Amino acid sequence: MITTSINIEPYLAEYIRGKYNNGSEEAFRIPDNTDLYHTIWTLMAKRQRNQSPVDYGNLTFILPERRIGKDPHVYNYLSPHSVKMIEKEIRRMFNRELHAAMDENDMNGRPLNNLEVVNHFMCSYCIESVSEDALLKNFYRWRENMRKRKVRREYKKRLKNK
Repeated sequence: MITTSINIEPYLAEYIRGKYNNGSEEAFRIPDNTDLYHTIWTLMAKRQRNQSPVDYGNLTFILPERRIGKDPHVYNYLSPHSVKMIEKEIRRMFNRELHAAMDENDMNGRPLNNLEVVNHFMCSYCIESVSEDALLKNFYRWRENMRKRKVRREYKKRLKNK
């Protein structure tokens, strides 16, 4: 079992820990049926001699280990570019799940208001480093881009009648 640490956005690290490790700070294994597992597997590289054998970061996980292919004892390095790609994949997972929860609430006739849905999402994954309003704004931006209105209403200035 070889572990490594990477430094990503704090709310994304909290999300992954909450999703796969119940919010614990310990190293955890990423399930092999996820895209993230295969992304990490693809990006694992040999550590150069001048690189430190110790990695520092806010997310520690166990490297993928398969019977055939890269041995984690040798291929245990993730470059800064690899970390950015992993962060991008985690952000994609986060947004997909958040937006699905918000859309599901809309489809069910809005039994909860959007702020309650975001709060429930944050509590279920132990996310504390980002505000509810930021996630709500993220959803509204995404929704606007996905469902562009064909014609926007033009607002006209009203003149007061005397």
